[in-house]
Amino acid sequence: MKQIIAATAVAVLLTACETMPPEPPRATAQLQPTKGNKTFGEATFEQVGDKVRVVVFVQGLKPGQEHGLHIHEVGDCGSGDGMSTKGHFNPFGKPHGHYSSAERHAGDLPALKANKAGRANVQLDLDVITVTPGPAGIIGRGLIVHADPDDYKTQPTGNAGARIACGVIQPA
Repeated sequence: MKQIIAATAVAVLLTACETMPPEPPRATAQLQPTKGNKTFGEATFEQVGDKVRVVVFVQGLKPGQEHGLHIHEVGDCGSGDGMSTKGHFNPFGKPHGHYSSAERHAGDLPALKANKAGRANVQLDLDVITVTPGPAGIIGRGLIVHADPDDYKTQPTGNAGARIACGVIQPA
């Protein structure tokens, strides 16, 4: 009798495990200061249906200032100045623009607005990138915080200035 109860319990547990949905794909980037800077932070990316939820927290920014934030083509922060990440991630050949516009790079993100303590965070859902493989996939790309605000117009980079923090987007 005990064997029947134990077997039934195991069967119920196995069935429950089979019906649990898989975890959504996730990625993270640890932002480190580029040479001569003190900005650092972290970002998370979670695939939620056909969108990616992006959450970024950064500190060590110039208080009260906006700073450009972009996903870049290459996940390589080895140059010391962030330039090894190359240009903005742009798999669809669009012009640089505002992150909410249909005509923009996939890597165009909203500005970070630093508070009085030099900290900023942003959270939004994007439909032009994915955490899964494919043309819009961001795994292995660079994430850059810039010294200046993005003007969302100047081609090809928004005139956002020096790269003050760099991270590589990796699977979580």
